[in-house]
Amino acid sequence: MRKMTEANLRDAFAGESQAHMRSLIFAEVAEDEKRPNLARLFRAIAYAEQVHAANHLRELGLVRTSPDNLQEAIGGETFEVSEMYPAYHAVAELQGEKGAMRSTHYALEAEKIHAAMYTKAREAALAGKDIQVGKIQICSVCGHTVEGEAPERCPICQAPRAKFKAF
Repeated sequence: MRKMTEANLRDAFAGESQAHMRSLIFAEVAEDEKRPNLARLFRAIAYAEQVHAANHLRELGLVRTSPDNLQEAIGGETFEVSEMYPAYHAVAELQGEKGAMRSTHYALEAEKIHAAMYTKAREAALAGKDIQVGKIQICSVCGHTVEGEAPERCPICQAPRAKFKAF
């Protein structure tokens, strides 16, 4: 693939991914405002944006086998933990941006757990097995991730157990 086409597809993937997430977040707002049809519209279009992003990623040759996909995910999480979020947090701290400091701290702590979970999953995939994982609980405030039962209070943001979503 030629460089300009590859760069365009990478940019398109990023844009479609952001549009997907933005639409899902907007759908939550619409639900909170008791506008179910608007929420449904946002979710439907979010799905279309996801389809576009998936098509771009496939064309880039970045959808592979599960062990390869897990290695890619581990790399992304490791970058976020070791470089991206520490740098972003430092800048937010330097500039006194308390909200940004909180959100980057929340993300950093969750990404550490995600990297470990992906590493465990990759070991199973390389052995030709599916992972053995119980219920996964995500704090809807900070993204803290735990396997099994949610704690009484989130150890990162102190949100109550009721704020955890089960997967």
